Amino acid sequence: MLTGTALRLLIVLLSTLPPLSIALASPLPAPTERVLLTLSGDIAHTNVGDEAQFDRGMLEALSAHTIETHTPWHRDKGRYEGPLMRALLETVGADDSEQVRIISLNHYEAVVPASDFRRHDVILAMTRDGEPLSIREYGPLFVLYPFDDHPELLTEAVRFRSVWHVERIIVP
Repeated sequence: MLTGTALRLLIVLLSTLPPLSIALASPLPAPTERVLLTLSGDIAHTNVGDEAQFDRGMLEALSAHTIETHTPWHRDKGRYEGPLMRALLETVGADDSEQVRIISLNHYEAVVPASDFRRHDVILAMTRDGEPLSIREYGPLFVLYPFDDHPELLTEAVRFRSVWHVERIIVP
């Protein structure tokens, strides 16, 4: 049995914890519009069978992050916005994964170490300079590294990991 002081201390400590049970109990909502991204594999949170499917609104609901950077594929600096890749993996319960396989609309595949997402603010870019990314502009989804903030990322390996026209992410 806890003493009055110990009980008050326990209540104070418990009240400072995030509502973990509520977060785990709430399912990932199902997409209501055209699906832009599907995650599958070793994920804990799904919404359509054993996959997590996201429409534009669902991706926009994840906290957006902005990168202002030059890229190897554009002449000028752009302002890109989209969810952090680490936040996306966290949303589907795959934030402790070691790597992901990213697949584009044209079936290009890249295996990316998830440590990239923990070490750098890599985003799943959805807009450039406030406009949605079109297919012609590497969209609708583009894995983008903060090249200007970290010039050491301008390597061939990272360029191959910067997948555009992203359609699917598989967590092995």
